[in-house]
Amino acid sequence: MEENKALRVVDALREVGVNAHLAREGVYKIGVRVVLPDGREAIWDTDDTPGLEAQVMRDGMMVGFVPMIPGSEEYDLPQVVAAIAGTDYDQPIATRSATPPQPNAPLPREGGLFRRFLGGFRER
Repeated sequence: MEENKALRVVDALREVGVNAHLAREGVYKIGVRVVLPDGREAIWDTDDTPGLEAQVMRDGMMVGFVPMIPGSEEYDLPQVVAAIAGTDYDQPIATRSATPPQPNAPLPREGGLFRRFLGGFRER
């Protein structure tokens, strides 16, 4: 995922109360990390494929995954946010939840005042 797009996705997820962060998995491997309440993390889209998929990790070990969502290569920002926020991570092979997620209180944007300084003014 492109870095600016990943930042926009993280910001939009945090606005709906999802504990999302920018995932830097390597050189130019950027995605979205969603922290789950039970200590697991879902790492979305760090492999530069066009569709959305995720690995569910606990302590560095893969404990589940989200298979590629069909048609997700054409999703716009609200659809990507809805897909990530609406995923049910309870099973090893995660699926999209049948009911939309309950809205939670918004979380603050990451980076605060110095966000543009730390990012080298790349954010648009």
